[in-house]
Order: sequence, then structure tokens, then C-alpha cells
Amino acid sequence: MSTSLIKRFVAYYRISPDGHNKRNLSSYGIAAQKEAVERFIAGAVAAEIAGSYEEVESGANSERPQLTAAIERCRKTKATLLIAKLDRLSRNAAFLLNLRDSGVNFVCCDMPQADRFTVGILALVAEREREMISERTKAGLAAARARGVALGNPNWRKSQKRATAASLESLRPLWELQLKAVREIRAAGIGTLTGIARCLNARGVRTARGGVWTATTVRNLLKRE
Repeated sequence: MSTSLIKRFVAYYRISPDGHNKRNLSSYGIAAQKEAVERFIAGAVAAEIAGSYEEVESGANSERPQLTAAIERCRKTKATLLIAKLDRLSRNAAFLLNLRDSGVNFVCCDMPQADRFTVGILALVAEREREMISERTKAGLAAARARGVALGNPNWRKSQKRATAASLESLRPLWELQLKAVREIRAAGIGTLTGIARCLNARGVRTARGGVWTATTVRNLLKRE
């Protein structure tokens, strides 16, 4: 078959960073979208994937470098942008308008009937939904203040102090071992901070952060004695 008769597609996948490691794009969300694209290509006549782009980004973020790259690839290869799941992107007005105004053709696996007109309507709906959510949030906070509800966590300082105290307490056994080593070094006749630091490093004793000893870290340790 002539290559001119083959329909080219550039696939674009996106998942939210919530619960996902940005360095690991093999999560179920991406995998499910890839399966949808594979089914679409398998059911099409003389179709191929000319490129694919994956993005882990919040739906609220309009900065989509991988989407921009996918659109540019479509322009260069005269391909159609293939989106696995428009429903996961349809709440972001900026994305939809960018898609509508990109000048490239696109197809959505989960909404094959979508076109530029449909996407424009979805963008308006997404923008209005965001405005309504903001208005409801502001109204709810104002009503809470009127009732005398204290917003935020009034005890955050106490919570912070408790967390710090607990962290310090967990280091106490390590400090005791370090101080024991310091006392042994002093008993051997070495009393300078630099000398103690060298001996601790020679013994293989590590600081609380796993680093090497210096005169400063020894001085800080002695303050806890």
C-alpha cells in the first residue's frame, strides 16, 4: 500500500500527578489510554502512529509542553492528533481552546464525534464550571466567617512544636551513642573539636544526616550533652 494512503496519527496521553510518580508513566491511567489508542488504530483502515507524547500534569495547569510538541509533530508530518480520553481534559478551558485553535485535525477515542465546534462549547462550559466553583467556595467561606467559625488550624504552632519534639526524641539514642564515642576519644587525650571530628570519622561514626564530622558538628553535639 502506498504510504500516501496511510493515515498518520500522533497520540497524546495525560494523567494527573495525584498519586503518581512523575518519573513513572507506566501507571494504569496511561496504560488504559494506550489500550484505547491501540483499539482505535486496529479498527481504522490503513492507520499508523507517527509519534506519541505522554504528560503527567494537573488538569488545572494550562502549560502543556508535551501537547505543544504533539501538535507541532502533527503539523510537520501532516498527521491527526489522537487523544485517548477527552473526558479527562474537558474541564480545562485553556487546553480545549488550544486544541481548537491549533489548526490541526484531531480525533478523540472516547468521543469520536467531537469537532472544533464541540470543543469550543466544552471550553465555555469548563470556564463557567470553574467560575461557579470559585464563587461557591468564596460564599461558603464568607458564611463561615459570619457564623464565627475560625478558619484554618488555630493550633498549627502547637502541632508544629509537637512534631519537632517527636523528631528530636527519635534521635536521642543516636546522640547517646555519638556522645559515648566522644567521651572515649576525650579519655584518650584528644580534646580539640577538630581532633574529635577526625577520630569520629576514622571510627566510621556518622552524623545524624549520614555525613562526616567537622568541628562545628562536634560542637553542636556537645551542646546536647
